[in-house]
Amino acid sequence: MKIALLGAESTGKSQLALALSAHLRSAGLAVHHVEEYLREWCERYQRTPTQGEQQHIVQTQIARVLAAPPDAVVIADTTPLMTAVYSQMLFNDHSHDDLALAHQALYDITLLTGLDLTWVSDGLQRDGPHVREPVDQKVRQMLSQANLPYQVVYGSGPQRLENALFCMGRQAPQWAKQLERPLLRARWSGPCDTCGDGDCEHRLFTGLVKS
Repeated sequence: MKIALLGAESTGKSQLALALSAHLRSAGLAVHHVEEYLREWCERYQRTPTQGEQQHIVQTQIARVLAAPPDAVVIADTTPLMTAVYSQMLFNDHSHDDLALAHQALYDITLLTGLDLTWVSDGLQRDGPHVREPVDQKVRQMLSQANLPYQVVYGSGPQRLENALFCMGRQAPQWAKQLERPLLRARWSGPCDTCGDGDCEHRLFTGLVKS
């Protein structure tokens, strides 16, 4: 089982990855948590990668996921799809799109972290709250055009974990049964059927998890 966490900067991907890892381990599952290589790279070199260095970021992130033990649940704190999105935005470079989407198709569950958390500065990687919405839109666009399913996770603290588990149950209901958590009744899956407005989607999701 491979679980991918995608999302714009400062939307809680890393915190959610840690919370999911702990929860799945407590359920008796072997978990392989793959951290974001870009963060490691920026801390090592004290700068962000140039256009020519993006391919190395993509290949290393992929290699670390593929190196996971075959019997482990893989939780990837971001995937090359995010590198592809930022390459488009920063360098007008689409050369990583095909490889990123091919790798993304390997994941059984894709969670997209919503924009409801307050933006917080965190070192070299973050450009500011103004870039979150364009990044979020590009991620959704790439996933939708490739017919790759995803679920959007909202909420803060323990509620965000609960919402993530709900989304996982929607994408992989048979696998989720082993977590011994009843699935909530829902009709909605993936992005909002009527519009792309984040607030509308958030209200719809909140209503479902309360039903």
